[in-house]
Amino acid sequence: MFENSKKVESSSSPSEYDEPNPSEAGSANAPLTRPPGVHRVCLPPRQTSVQKLRRRLLEIFFPDDPLHRFKDQTWFRRLVTGLQCSFPILKWAPHYSFKLLKCDVVSGVTIASLAIPQGISYAKLANLPPIIGLYSSFVPPLIYSVLGSSHHLAVGPVSIASLVMGTMLSEAVSYTEEPALYLKLAFTSTFFAGLFQASLGFLRLGFIIDFLSKATLVGFMAGAAIIVSLQQLKGLLGIVHFTSKMQKFPYLSSITETRVISSLQWSWQTIVIGVSFLALLLTTRHISSRRPRLFWISAAAPLTSVILSTILVVCLKSKLHDIQTIGQLPKGLNPPSAHMLLFTGGHLALTIKTGFTTGVLSLTEGIAVGRTFAALKNYQVNGNKEMVAIGLMNIAGSCSSCYVTTGSFSRSAVNYNAGAQSGVSNIIMAGAVLITLLFLMPLFHYTPNLILAAIIITAAVSLVDYEAAYKLWKVDKLDFVACLCSFFGVLFISVALGLAIAVGISVFKILLNVTRPNTVWLGNIPGTQIYQNRNRYTQAVRVPSFLILGIEAPIYFANSTYLQERILRWIREEEQWLASNDICDLRCVILDMTAVTAIDTSGLDMISELRKMLDNRSLKLVLANPVGSVMEKLHKSNVLELFHFEGLYLTVGEAVSDISSSWKDQA
Repeated sequence: MFENSKKVESSSSPSEYDEPNPSEAGSANAPLTRPPGVHRVCLPPRQTSVQKLRRRLLEIFFPDDPLHRFKDQTWFRRLVTGLQCSFPILKWAPHYSFKLLKCDVVSGVTIASLAIPQGISYAKLANLPPIIGLYSSFVPPLIYSVLGSSHHLAVGPVSIASLVMGTMLSEAVSYTEEPALYLKLAFTSTFFAGLFQASLGFLRLGFIIDFLSKATLVGFMAGAAIIVSLQQLKGLLGIVHFTSKMQKFPYLSSITETRVISSLQWSWQTIVIGVSFLALLLTTRHISSRRPRLFWISAAAPLTSVILSTILVVCLKSKLHDIQTIGQLPKGLNPPSAHMLLFTGGHLALTIKTGFTTGVLSLTEGIAVGRTFAALKNYQVNGNKEMVAIGLMNIAGSCSSCYVTTGSFSRSAVNYNAGAQSGVSNIIMAGAVLITLLFLMPLFHYTPNLILAAIIITAAVSLVDYEAAYKLWKVDKLDFVACLCSFFGVLFISVALGLAIAVGISVFKILLNVTRPNTVWLGNIPGTQIYQNRNRYTQAVRVPSFLILGIEAPIYFANSTYLQERILRWIREEEQWLASNDICDLRCVILDMTAVTAIDTSGLDMISELRKMLDNRSLKLVLANPVGSVMEKLHKSNVLELFHFEGLYLTVGEAVSDISSSWKDQA
């Protein structure tokens, strides 16, 4: 918006363009004095290069000014504040009460009932032993409860990260033929994921994950959800031989070929029981989504389904002998796995790539979920602290037989609706998982794989966000195209390449906005000094003899040539219109620089060349309201010498009034 302001940027020292030099008052080259009512355009306060660099770095890496709470504090208070910043649990633990504990116990037990079956299911999705999913629901939540700043984030394995890890590792190593090597690669990938996440937090480089835009994530998750659901048809339909490829067509062909070749590959008992439990889980999710107060129904449904299906298999063991079950799971706590990390060998590059990919995805999901529920409860989640917390818990997890974990949206939603008040709910959940690991593992021996497939499909369905896709189509067609490209990339190529396409589209969109910035034709709203886009405001009128253009982006090397060509086109089209309508000639071009927040040397050269080109055509070029940094560079590059007072104004309105008055005086 190009509403003009009378604000003048302060200057600690006068500029050579602020006032005429008294010694030059009688010379022919002395600049003209400003007419009354026309404001000066001042330079910003002078700063050394070190001061500018320091200020810029602070704005890039410390926009939230994290050290402000240490100001005017004693050394002891600074120590306490530092510990509270590093370990958020120290900030809320002193104020914790029994009333809050009751709420956290209820929410912790509730999410444990969801986390236990999901942990087992997601581990199988990553082609890992089911017990790894339970290990990953024990250690990481404990670490996050100490380091994390979200009160409602429920930590554990998630479907997308599990799918991506399983896909990328399975392309190089078979989890059936080399299970030990596959497990080592999974732990090593988790270590690199945590290392990458923690590094982003420590170095305050969290803006890197912003390259995954909301639009591309919507498409990516929807495509991944379909792939996940198709993959689980193996367990849901009882198919023995199934493709290991992660695309739509291999899955469908595997199903149809299996059905044609041998009907024995299909187990009707598995189909009936699996579809029945899937319908039950989807129904409970639908009820809870329609009535949030009944959240406990969908939260308890997975564990209830596991119990019922296990009892059914045990009671009808002789008749349901074709149904595949989980089998024996080891009892006990997480065994150490630091000795299983592989930092040498031919698979190092694979683990780094897998760790980076799963790290970005899990970090994006975890921070987004944490901020969502923080906004509902009116508290703030520090993004960099979250990166450090999630990264350190994954590093610790890789050394304690865990794979990549983050904040799950489904479990966090249940945690929030159950009344969680702090990170203690994660501790309670970890305690419930601990009891399961120590005493209840034999009960899962006869749990059928079909119920795990049903749980995963139910969770995957929620990842397909039709409403978000429709909103993208309605609001921004380019975002919708990015969403579709990401969706079809995952669905028809591969999950990893689909993610790469998503990132590539996000970067392309940024480059498109930078290299092809918007320029608008401004007109005057009658009776005011306001100049606005004529296409937007129909009441804005053309100003005779003036072409007023607004540039809505910084001017860089990537767009300077385009802007020059676009401005010359505006001028050509305006001159042609004036000639065809036999109206007075164009005499002045005004560039509103209000939205030009930065400029580089290529942009300065473009301004200089444009000024000279218009001078040769007897057209006047005027700049209106350049911001401080742009004004400073114009001054240092000597471009201002081409303009002087008559080519530089604080507002478009002042420029039009002053230049029109000068033309009248000359007439």
